[in-house]
Amino acid sequence: MIGDNIYNIRKEKRLSLSELAKQAKVSKSNLSNIERNLNTNPSITLIRKIADVLDVDLFLLLKSEPKIGEKQIPEDEWIQFVNDLKESGVEKGQLQEYKRLIEFINWQNEQNRKNSKD
Repeated sequence: MIGDNIYNIRKEKRLSLSELAKQAKVSKSNLSNIERNLNTNPSITLIRKIADVLDVDLFLLLKSEPKIGEKQIPEDEWIQFVNDLKESGVEKGQLQEYKRLIEFINWQNEQNRKNSKD
């Protein structure tokens, strides 16, 4: 979850909650709520501010690990997916852009699922 990612990176960077909040120009309570996963849908603008202060890519904060038991795509389907991308004109140098877009879409979908459960 995004809060766990922020917390772990903040600790790695040896920043206190107060220091990160001050540098990102966000309230300490809001940041605390995000880290404790009480606020599971912070704005992308807020996440960008935090990413900038932590000096990490925005999508690193949005990244979520697959859950245990989640269906994995078989290898041959991945190969076909890559071949389809190549055939549609996507070049190797563009893959990182597409990866970021997919990660963002996955994060948005996860947030929507969580919000629909509440």
